[in-house]
Amino acid sequence: QVHLVESGGDLVQPGASVTLSCGSTSGTLDDYTMAWFRQAPGKEREGVSYMTAGESVTYYVDSVKGRFTMSRDRAKNTVYLQMNGLKPEDTAVYFCAAKSARSVMERLVVSLNPNDYENWGQGTQVTVSS
Repeated sequence: QVHLVESGGDLVQPGASVTLSCGSTSGTLDDYTMAWFRQAPGKEREGVSYMTAGESVTYYVDSVKGRFTMSRDRAKNTVYLQMNGLKPEDTAVYFCAAKSARSVMERLVVSLNPNDYENWGQGTQVTVSS
């Protein structure tokens, strides 16, 4: 189990950039598949980006491809979500999530199912509005 803490949410205008951070206060994230999810008012939680525990391979939902970049700094035990070209439809609470990945196979794949992630941060609000 890891305790995740997100930061970086902001109120910005369309086209702006925001970087979200997700760190652990209770252990290394090296053995975890990491993901960013978001939830807008009245909508279901949506997966935004995913990163394998092994080679830090990333996957993105189509709506953010080319605009968002997920990265991991193992020395800082932190995962980031760089969001460029923000649109009003990106407005949501963004959650960082971690799924234990200890086997060789687990470290090479990601899960798109939020129910598979055992650890969640408290969320950080991103609002895109003119």
